[in-house]
Amino acid sequence: MRGMNTKNIGNSGENIATEYLQGKGYKIIERNVHLGAGELDIVAQFGDLIVFVEVKARNNYSFGNPLEAMTKQKIKMLIQTAKQYISFNHLFNIQVRFDVISIVGTEIEHIEDAFWLN
Repeated sequence: MRGMNTKNIGNSGENIATEYLQGKGYKIIERNVHLGAGELDIVAQFGDLIVFVEVKARNNYSFGNPLEAMTKQKIKMLIQTAKQYISFNHLFNIQVRFDVISIVGTEIEHIEDAFWLN
């Protein structure tokens, strides 16, 4: 990911996260879903769960841990966007989960159940 701009780092991180999730048995439903002012990086299915995955990627730790970018405001926006996705796709009787994947260089950290729909 060296020498890339922020958008390219994000796209590369999402590609890495997608491959990682598929390797763990997740079925990728959609990527980069824009609804209203929000975006869902990855929407996946894992068993009978719909999993909304936020991907945070960095080249290195010089700007801190990417997980620090998961502010209360960012979480609130993700939850709102997920609610719109659920409503739009009529997924009312399905369980959902929010995961966060942090990628720094070649390190991948997958936090399952990072926060909850409320």
